[in-house]
Amino acid sequence: MQKLTNHAKNEGERRESQGSWDDAEEVESQSLSAEEARLWRQRHPVTSPWRIVAWQAVAGMLAAVLTGWIGLVSGWIDSGGEALSIAGSVLYGAGAVVLPAALLARVMSRPVARHAGAAGVSLLRFFVWELVKLALAVAMMAAAPWLVPGLSWLALVGGLVVAMKAHGVAAWFEMRRMSPKAPTAPKV
Repeated sequence: MQKLTNHAKNEGERRESQGSWDDAEEVESQSLSAEEARLWRQRHPVTSPWRIVAWQAVAGMLAAVLTGWIGLVSGWIDSGGEALSIAGSVLYGAGAVVLPAALLARVMSRPVARHAGAAGVSLLRFFVWELVKLALAVAMMAAAPWLVPGLSWLALVGGLVVAMKAHGVAAWFEMRRMSPKAPTAPKV
């Protein structure tokens, strides 16, 4: 018990020595010159959300084509019509991720007025449109039995997962693409 009490005492002393946010001095901000701003932008590139959406769309289309092709070649799927319905289910599942993501990318790529509350407005706008994106994805999945003839729920969920996971893979590739190349040592 003594150890716990000493720990609590030390923690209280540490907090008192740190002061509060009100006591902290304000840091002056400095404007960058045009050259400094250009160099900063070169070191910190921004990727477009449209590139991520494109990666998801390509991954969904590839998954649909591969599912249909492998099913026909392996004999897992009996007929061409069934292969098309399963590939269509995969494609629809991917579309249930890609279309709402494209809507969110479109809305979030529009500029916001620059004023004191712009950061809060941007955050609120993101949360509202993220909810709209989720509602649209759920509505698309709920409408799938009427829109996709010969629907395979397993294939639909597979397309959904492929498109969602493509987001992470795309982000990884984009980070590698944007990272500055390390200078290589000359070969001896």
